[in-house]
Amino acid sequence: MSGRPAAEHKSVKINVNTTIWDNGAKETFELTTFGRYYKKNGSAFLQYEEVMEEGTVKSIVKISKDETLILRSGAINMRLVFEANKKHPGRYETPFGTLGITTRTTSLAHRLFEQAGTLTISYDLHMQGSLAGKYQLEIKFEEEQK
Repeated sequence: MSGRPAAEHKSVKINVNTTIWDNGAKETFELTTFGRYYKKNGSAFLQYEEVMEEGTVKSIVKISKDETLILRSGAINMRLVFEANKKHPGRYETPFGTLGITTRTTSLAHRLFEQAGTLTISYDLHMQGSLAGKYQLEIKFEEEQK
């Protein structure tokens, strides 16, 4: 056991806004949910669940100084890495097999405070080598008022 105190988890309200541009068409998806926010080993973490047609998906967003990682598990299994002006391989597991995906991050910004924060990522998503769309992901959270 280490002598470090356990990370303090805060209950937060989370708003996830995703905008996708694909062949001139624009789609926007919005999710409002509740989850937890905490800091550990110099990184900030957001955890939340999303109920979809396929089932429940657990998401973990790890925000570090220069990189953000999004892990999704459950009905969908996905691993995405974002780092400004860099390409990163990822994976998207479906019941029919695993697809190779790549993110090319065009911008990555975050502002984190003790009770609230914003994460904005713009990226190109390539699936099996072809551009699947240009994405903008904005995640805002604030501590739940009790």
